[in-house]
Amino acid sequence: MRPAPPSPSVEHRVTDAEGGIFRLHQPEEQLLPVVLASPHSGRDYPLSFIARSRLDPVSLRRSEDGYVDEIFQPAVGLGVPMLAALFPRAFLDPNREAFELDPSMFDGPLPGHINSRSPRVAAGLGTVPRVVANGEEIYTGRLPFSEAQARLDRCYYPYHQALRGLIEATRARFGYCILLDCHSMPSIGLPPELAAVGSLDAVLGDCFGSACAPQVTLAAESNLTAMGYVVGRNAPYAGGYTTRHYGCPADGVHALQIELNRALYMEERSLSRLPYLEVLAGHMRRLVAAVGAVPAPVLLPRL
Repeated sequence: MRPAPPSPSVEHRVTDAEGGIFRLHQPEEQLLPVVLASPHSGRDYPLSFIARSRLDPVSLRRSEDGYVDEIFQPAVGLGVPMLAALFPRAFLDPNREAFELDPSMFDGPLPGHINSRSPRVAAGLGTVPRVVANGEEIYTGRLPFSEAQARLDRCYYPYHQALRGLIEATRARFGYCILLDCHSMPSIGLPPELAAVGSLDAVLGDCFGSACAPQVTLAAESNLTAMGYVVGRNAPYAGGYTTRHYGCPADGVHALQIELNRALYMEERSLSRLPYLEVLAGHMRRLVAAVGAVPAPVLLPRL
């Protein structure tokens, strides 16, 4: 059986004077109850950010989920919308609470509503990260809190407003929504306690079953395994803010985080694509089709 021809889609880009904010691939008709999100594949580095950084442009890119937006884009042809951040993760991380901030990064005291005690802040990877993924400090000096607020207003809130709109529109159309939050994971430079992750091709995070119906995770896992991938669940990536915040099966929203091993498709030191990227993109299209085919009765919200 030949695959169905791609469903027509329209690309919307939201930008401003500083650069890109997000890109939305919207099918002319949504055919599956699935929404794709790629929060960490952005590569539009504001010049003002680069000027404040002590790192060279290649080092800043270590935090990117490189090419993840490209890998999942073919699935848009199934009639699925995809939201991809254009701003880089090192600049602002939308897979965090709005105010997970490290007080040591800023001039003066921070407002009382700041969450400065999360494990992500302790690791230097808050909403405004202090370090890139390999632990190198980003900034030459402290930032004013107004800079963090400006980044939230410019990028964070518009990204989540767009994502929430896609989820609500999908739930209104189908009665429920499956949100796939798409990421990549490094295979090099891992601490000893995470060394085993390098042997996995993918990790599925459903917040230990609280963020989506088990049938969604099982469909993703079975499909990946059938294609020859080695798959883990919830360790060490159980799901970030997006999975925890939006995933609520009782309300008909099922969120699943997908981490792909970068060694599959890119040279991690040079950040260059490998030929397998195109194969992987085709496999992710099949994965999205399989998840979108999970029977509706088990995914509809409880009355």
